[in-house]
Amino acid sequence: MRIVIAEDDLLLREGVTLLLRAESLDVVATAGTPEDFLTAIEAHQPDVAIVDVRMPPTHTDEGITAAVEARRRQPGLAVLVLSAYVEQAFATELLARDTSRLGYLLKERVGRVEEFLDALHRVARGGTAIDPEVVAQLMTRTRPDTGLERLSSRERDVLALMAEGLGNGAIAERLYVTNGAVHKHIRSIFAKLDLAPTDRADRRVAAVLRYLENTQRRPDGPGALRPSAR
Repeated sequence: MRIVIAEDDLLLREGVTLLLRAESLDVVATAGTPEDFLTAIEAHQPDVAIVDVRMPPTHTDEGITAAVEARRRQPGLAVLVLSAYVEQAFATELLARDTSRLGYLLKERVGRVEEFLDALHRVARGGTAIDPEVVAQLMTRTRPDTGLERLSSRERDVLALMAEGLGNGAIAERLYVTNGAVHKHIRSIFAKLDLAPTDRADRRVAAVLRYLENTQRRPDGPGALRPSAR
């Protein structure tokens, strides 16, 4: 796995580089600006880019803009985005697009090495990796009449893990249930959200997008949907 890292914080950039190289992963270049990042992408054609959301000069969305441009220049590039905190607008937009080979983690997750590496490998293999805290915050409040209110607490747990990009087997392991139970919960989610089978839509993606598209910015309030305690 060939990796390029785009992070303007020198300490974090060097720390992530050392961590990945200790795992025998090939960090081919690092960059502290969007311009240097795109130059590195052109020069090295990596498999994965790890990109900070906020980069110079304004520290707003330069990292995201650079990541989009990098994927335009190198179709199929896997991108793992790092953010200091949950940015709901970006997270919702991320999952509203093609989510293959994309991940969004909070920077604090880097310190949990096993989880960080799992997310990195998942996006490199073509999957999706969304930080559990991002999912939890996006699920805290939804508009009425979305169908989400019909879900049981266990079904909300399953839906949250689906949004993280986990497959049925991984969900079963996380919730300590059988694959059959997970399959049953997912079928129930589809039914309660009125998602009928169709050749034109992936029901799994549609279920995740249903609550993301109806998320409001208020972090709590009456009727909030929350993953149950596990």
